[in-house]
This record gives sequence, structure tokens and C-alpha cells, in this order.
Amino acid sequence: MMGSTKRLLLLGHRWLGVLCALFFLLWFISGMVMMYVGYPKLTEHERLRHLPALGTGQQLLPPAEALHRAGVQGPLQTLRLLVVGNQPVYITAPQPADTGAEGASAARDIVIDARTGLRLPAPGTREALHSAIRHAGGQVSVRYLDQIHEDAFSHSRALDPHRPLHRVRLDDDARTQLYISGQTGEVVRDATRTERRWNYLGAWLHWLYLFRGNAFDGWWTAIIDTLATLGVLAALSGLINGCLRWRFGQPYRHGGRSPFREWMMRWHHVLGLVCGLTTLTWIFSGLMSMNPAGVFDGDAAPLDTSALLGPPLQAERSLAAPATLLHHAGRDVRELSWIRSLGHTMVLASDGQGRRLLLDGRSGQPVVPDPQVLRQAAARLLDSPVLRMDTLHAYDFHYYARADHTMTGGPILPLPILRVQFDDPARTWVQIDPATGQVLGRLGSTQRLERWLFSLLHSWDWLPLLQRRPLWDGWMLLWSVGGTVLSLTAVVIGLRRLRSKSRQLASRRRRRAAAP
Repeated sequence: MMGSTKRLLLLGHRWLGVLCALFFLLWFISGMVMMYVGYPKLTEHERLRHLPALGTGQQLLPPAEALHRAGVQGPLQTLRLLVVGNQPVYITAPQPADTGAEGASAARDIVIDARTGLRLPAPGTREALHSAIRHAGGQVSVRYLDQIHEDAFSHSRALDPHRPLHRVRLDDDARTQLYISGQTGEVVRDATRTERRWNYLGAWLHWLYLFRGNAFDGWWTAIIDTLATLGVLAALSGLINGCLRWRFGQPYRHGGRSPFREWMMRWHHVLGLVCGLTTLTWIFSGLMSMNPAGVFDGDAAPLDTSALLGPPLQAERSLAAPATLLHHAGRDVRELSWIRSLGHTMVLASDGQGRRLLLDGRSGQPVVPDPQVLRQAAARLLDSPVLRMDTLHAYDFHYYARADHTMTGGPILPLPILRVQFDDPARTWVQIDPATGQVLGRLGSTQRLERWLFSLLHSWDWLPLLQRRPLWDGWMLLWSVGGTVLSLTAVVIGLRRLRSKSRQLASRRRRRAAAP
């Protein structure tokens, strides 16, 4: 029985290795590239830095007047004021009638001329070029390429509300390619020539985007899940085989502790013992990143955000005009966003450095939410007892920033934050920005488990390493190079095995053909 089990492990690892070795090699190489060149994105800091300043706002309509002229009524999901191309605009999305307690589903944006209140049509070629010129600061020439739905650098689902996308090429040193929203005219993504070239060896290869945007698109998730699952079995069976066949006590007759005398097999065995565990954890955590079978979805109750925000946002006549808001916020403001906070309409004024100032929506004066009122409102987000409330003044294991180019990097993560822990079935943590009263995110027990099984195991998001670079780089590169060489030996061994089997089959066919 034991012999048959070992035989099954050996054969399973052998043929799973033949199937998965090349993917292992590509994942390791592309993973090292992704450490330094990420998938193209437009971070929030970049977006604000490239937006033109709103100036004094003297000729801009108040939000209520602009929306009234545009025929927009009822509760709003979002409302922003910014300059797109050559004109200041309000961008708003009405709130759907059927919304859950935790917020509305995404709605199509409506773009309104902030000077006249006229609705603007979907941006065309000219508007896309104007946006690109303003994004570039008017210092370089631009060239319109085309309008696309999706390409190799725009697979992100976050871009879905903006499709189709206009592509514009800048004549700058980086040969930047901009993606312009086909709905609002905003620049929503940039990709330099360096990012585009390296991504074919990095994220595009790592996430198997060769199966996106073609006949395999609907199967992309299943392909990755299947390959990763087979990869886990290959790595696990190899690690078990390696341990069983290594002589920790008395060596083999030839004097070695590995049964293999041929140098490629021997090195594969040794490297498998040294790097097998990290290889296994990387393949497994990569599988976890796909949330296979929805294992991290959970069934947590929705947050009752009305307890913290109050009634939905409305474009009330009493709201201050942009000129009043900009007078108090300063002339470097790039965007005004109307929000609800603790039952009041507030405005977030964002400057070119990513700094945000909270203003009273009626008077325009800077305000700070009352901490006690905020805590009382936060306690009502769920109909469950509060276990504890903490104010975090530094990043920790579950709330931290990554480099902008990484998969989870880019968002502005303010400090301090208020963390509320509830005694509900999902063991929910809610993180709130005390400077604005906005919910930054929630973590249930399943999301915290995902943090361990994906973020920690896959990219070693561990603050003692992340905050001590290049220690993190050395750790990641050490095991990545080891995994690369291990995978390379597996590819060579697999090719040899296939060539041997091919010769055996050819020999059998010849014998059958020669038989009387």
C-alpha cells in the first residue's frame, strides 16, 4: 500500500510538472518584473496633480442651479466639480431608486457645463485631445490613436464605467499613452512606453492576459484557477517526494543523499527541498488572489451608512457657490466633491498634492467632525455590540500603504483613522477617516483571512520588511531566483520526458508497422 502511494505521488508530480513547469517559470520571472514595474494605472495623486486648478470659480453656477438647468433631480450618488479638457464641469450620478443600506450600485455619470448648466454629450476626438493636452500641461504635442473598448493595458474592471476609451499618445520623453473616458472625458489611465514594454514580461504575462479580450475571455478565471490548482498539487507532491527520497541518515550507495546521479535531476531535487515550500506558498497564495469559488465573499450584513452619513446627497439651493468654497479652500484646488457626513452636506476640496480639506457645504468654512458624535454614529453602522474602538496613528498589519505601482498601491490612505470592531457573526472591522467622517473600508473575518493567505504569503506585505527596503527586495529576489532556477530545471526535465515518450511511441508504431 505504501509503495503504491509513493508511486502515485511520483507519477502525479512527474506529469503535473510537465504540464505546469513552464507556467511556474513564467510566473516567477514576471513576478520579479512586477516588483518594480506594475500594471499601468493612474493613481489618485497623479490624477489630482495633472488636473487644472479651478481658480476662483467666479463664473461658475452653484450646484443646485447647474443641476436644475440640466434637468437632474432627486438624490445623488456622487457630485464633483473639476476641469475636464477646456471647461469646468459638474460630474454627477443620480442615485438609483432601489439601493441597499450600504450604498447604491454604480450609475452612469452625467456631465454638466458648470458655466451654463447644459448637459454635455459623450466626448469625441476633439474633447479627448483637449483632455490629453491639459493633462500634459500643454508642453508637448499629442496624437489621437483610436477608440477602443479594451486592450492589453486596460483590462481593469474599474474602467468599465468609462468604456469605450479614447487612446491618445503624448510626444513626451516617456511616450506616454493616455486613456480618456468615453463618458466624462477625464483621463483615467496612463501608460508610459517603459510600462507598456515591461508589462508584456510582467503583469500581462503574470495574470495570463493573453487569454483576455479574445475567444478565451469568458474562460480566463477558470483557466487561472485550474492552472493554479494543478500547480499547488505539483508543488505539494514534489515537496513530499523530495523529503521521502532524501536520505537524512545513511547516504545512498553512490555516496549522495539524493538518489539521482544525473546533475539536472539532482539539482532539481536539492532546489525542490530548499525552495519547494516558498514555491508552494506562492502558487497557493496566487490561487487565493482569484477568490476561488467565492471563499472570501462571506455573508456579512450591510452597513447602515445612514447612521454615519445621514440622508442621501441632494443639490440643495442653500449650498454655497463654488466661488465661496474656493475662497476658503485656496486657488490650488483641483476638485470639489460634495459628500454627506454626520447628517450634513460637506465638500472635500482636493489640491494638487493630494491634500484634502473638509468644508461646510453651506458656509464654505473649514470644519472638523466632532469626534464624540462620530464615534456615536459609527457605533450604529451595524445592529451589533461594539467590542472596541481604536484610533490608529500608524499603519498596522491590516491597514497599510504599498508602493503606487503595486496591485494594491495608489489609493490615498490617510492617518489617523478610527477602527470600530463589532461583535457580529462576521467579526466586522470598520475603518473611518475622522477628518471627513467617511468609511474607508470594512474587514470581516474572511477578508482578514485573505490578508494572511494572499497579501502576506504572496508579496510578503509585512511591515518589518516593507518598511526596511531593500531588505524586502533581497528576501523576495532570493526566493524568486531560487524558484526560477527550480522551475527551469523542471522545464528541462519535462522536455526530456516528453521527448523520451515521443521516441517510445514512435518505436512502438514502427514495430507494429513491421509486424506481419
